[in-house]
Amino acid sequence: MALASTFVNAEEQKTVSKEIVELLGKSLNEMVRNEAQVGRVRIDSSHVTKDSVRIYASGNLYDAPIRENLIQDFYNNVRNQLPADWKKKKIGLFTAGIAVEKLVPHILREKDDKKWKRFATPKKIAPIVRNTSATFEPKEGLKGRHIAMWQSHGFYYEAKLDRWEWQRARIFQTVEDLYTQSYVLPFLVPMLENAGAYVLMPRERDANPFEVIIDNDSRQIASNAEENDAAYRSQFTSTYSEHHGDRSWANGQETGFAFKRATYINHENPFKEGTYRQVETIKKGNTSTAVWQPDIPQDGEYAVYVSYHTLAESTDDARYTVFHNGQETTFSVNQQMGGGTWIYLGTFYFKEGKNAENRIELSNLSSKSGRIVTADAVKVGGGMGNVARYIDREKEEHNLCITLDEAQKSGYPRFCEGARYWMQWAGVPDSIYDLTKSCNDYTDDYKNRGLWVNWLAGGSASNPNEKGLNIPIDLSFAFHSDAGTTLNDNIIGTLAIYDSEQYDGTFPGGASRTLSRDLADIVQSSIVNDIRTLCEPQWTRRQMWDKPYFEAWMPKVPAMLLELLSHQNFADMRYGLDPRFRFIVSRAIYKGILKFISSQRNEKYVVQPLPVSHMALQLTNGNTARLTWRATADSLEPTANAEKFIVYTRIEGNDWNNGQVVKGAEYETKLQPGKIYSYKVVAINEGGRSFPSEILSAG
Repeated sequence: MALASTFVNAEEQKTVSKEIVELLGKSLNEMVRNEAQVGRVRIDSSHVTKDSVRIYASGNLYDAPIRENLIQDFYNNVRNQLPADWKKKKIGLFTAGIAVEKLVPHILREKDDKKWKRFATPKKIAPIVRNTSATFEPKEGLKGRHIAMWQSHGFYYEAKLDRWEWQRARIFQTVEDLYTQSYVLPFLVPMLENAGAYVLMPRERDANPFEVIIDNDSRQIASNAEENDAAYRSQFTSTYSEHHGDRSWANGQETGFAFKRATYINHENPFKEGTYRQVETIKKGNTSTAVWQPDIPQDGEYAVYVSYHTLAESTDDARYTVFHNGQETTFSVNQQMGGGTWIYLGTFYFKEGKNAENRIELSNLSSKSGRIVTADAVKVGGGMGNVARYIDREKEEHNLCITLDEAQKSGYPRFCEGARYWMQWAGVPDSIYDLTKSCNDYTDDYKNRGLWVNWLAGGSASNPNEKGLNIPIDLSFAFHSDAGTTLNDNIIGTLAIYDSEQYDGTFPGGASRTLSRDLADIVQSSIVNDIRTLCEPQWTRRQMWDKPYFEAWMPKVPAMLLELLSHQNFADMRYGLDPRFRFIVSRAIYKGILKFISSQRNEKYVVQPLPVSHMALQLTNGNTARLTWRATADSLEPTANAEKFIVYTRIEGNDWNNGQVVKGAEYETKLQPGKIYSYKVVAINEGGRSFPSEILSAG
């Protein structure tokens, strides 16, 4: 049967004939199958009018990545079948009641839609933390952006069994609760930070089991001689002190942090049990300072967190300096946001013991006088879990009418635990982390994360109608691995989940929640494209689900939940256990996030360079060290070219300095006799900095 003749009859019927529908369905299904596995795509119906031919595809087309070239190819296929007098009719393809043109991510559209409303946080607000000692800041990366991110599940208390356990099964030498951390902590978060973003996490990021708390209230807390908890005891051997300059420190009027117990139960909130200190800022003159001097239990790298109280008159440039093993790094902290929780500054190397080289200092020197700087506890290191759980079998409820002796702590480093327990230690309201009233920690742990995002963003441009910490969150990202197996060598692959319908389909600022589809599409595309190019050409791209998963629908900012691969399937995990694969995936996610945020801000983006290679060190003239290296080209990203380099130096047992920028791929320096010098190099461009090279030493 000739195709044209069937369309002649179709116009009389106002539909396309069954034969043509089947042919077009097969064509469309083949096009989509080349991109993703979403199930068989069919043509459900059609409608022909005087001016148009409208084709209605099955709903699973909505789960596939749609591109303008796919749309045009399909329209050409349809138009080629039309009789001559039909060729001017407008052709439309629809799925789930939506024109497919609207499913193309905005950043990938040839013509910008000037009517669409972006989700963009203000440009002029100071970020919550800025490293002012850095020798370089990216201009076309993620500078000033705030990203909420978490990795999978965590060790939790199972009430039905009255024990702590992993939320997922052990398999292939890992467990999902830890497996996704092997992407997020060593690779993804540093990449985002290297691009200039500040990343907030609802789980502990420091794997160091040691923790030191230094607080202004420790002098008023009676030490329990029988308490053998190292973190609790650390506040009595560490020191908080103040220097009064032209302005004097005084107690604040509201509650602050106090470390009153080694074990926390019920809804005990350490940020509601103490006090904080405050002082007025000055632009010049004799400064006032607060100093936190930790008693470090052993040599090593420790994350440093600060806390403070946000007031109506708070400064946006509180000056913290971390003195770490012979070096110092200064940060500007915007205390107009983030008060009453732990705020991460960075990770530093500290020597064992208490000395002047290990301290954190806060000054009241500011760009504006008459504002307020507040000072509360400082936390150094990740620590062990200190939230205890218990079930009262008579009442069948957790944590009611119990004693500390009956409650169970996890016995694991805090970074292993789920978000529920970090949130309690970090001062998050129990209305966020305890939705089930202590009956189901498993449910609380995944449901609390979206609420935590809204709490962080509350009061900011991102979520202006709720109370919170006033942090303008740009997006949230949940990193998971999925379950499922195959009976052959097939790869289960990558699934993206988002939600476009909750909150009447809009974000607080009026932008459509379909922007979360853009985010999911861009990130999933980046992951699959890079894996197929660099690792496995047959890597499976699964659907993009628009479904109300709690971690996807609850945040009032653009959000996605990633199921990277199946941790139960050997064909997936033979790649997933390779650190090189984890780097590639993490870089792909970072690139997707960069492109999405840039599209929301209508800004140009540059991808940070890859690490340098061929690092070499030569000694010349007896006491001159000559370093050479090569920039690494990125065949996947034309913008990821190295423009300059930073050389970092470490002398003897000191920590790394803040680096020196050089233009070429070489560096020479004089060495002092009898000392060992170590060097590492990072590449930089306007998008950020690369991961460091290997370390070379001479002396």
